[in-house]
Amino acid sequence: MHATTLKSTAIKVCIAITLLWLVKGAELLFEWDFRGYGVKPRELTGLIGIALAPLIHGSFEHLFANTLPLFVLATALFYEYPKSAKPVLAIIYLGSGIGVWLFAREATTHFGASGLTHGMMFFLFFIGVFRRDKPAMALAMMVFFLYGGMLLSILPREEYISFEYHLFGALMGLICAVAYRNRDPKPPEKKYSWEEEEDDDFQD
Repeated sequence: MHATTLKSTAIKVCIAITLLWLVKGAELLFEWDFRGYGVKPRELTGLIGIALAPLIHGSFEHLFANTLPLFVLATALFYEYPKSAKPVLAIIYLGSGIGVWLFAREATTHFGASGLTHGMMFFLFFIGVFRRDKPAMALAMMVFFLYGGMLLSILPREEYISFEYHLFGALMGLICAVAYRNRDPKPPEKKYSWEEEEDDDFQD
């Protein structure tokens, strides 16, 4: 892909992330509290959170912690896997929320974009493992180097952190990696001159 495509992808991701900051800014400006619109497990009123919870953050610190991973992972997803990116993101977005609604702890409301970051990280890592082409594997290694700590955060560690959103986001990312591993064409394998000469040596 041409470099301008990467630039345009990054700009679109920035615009999407800006929406999250506008939501949080509106809360502060108008003294609203959107946390009640998160996912409430097994409550009918909590179903709306499947659509809204990733847009809501408890604090600017919470939002800031998600901003850079969202930017890096979403840009990598849409740049490297343009045919798969939209359905993958939709499945992670909705699937993680549904999983939280069905199975997460009761008596608490779950919100935040961490399910998206975990889903994209697991997708980008495991699709590289499954595809085994050089760009996919290189991206998988880079993602693991930057965000490999997410492997631990799918387990319960802190009472007030929704590990369930992390877990179901990661699960959706893994499922998508299996389902969409062949949707985007692999780059042609580059053959070097010394390899061609070696092939000639073994011809009958």
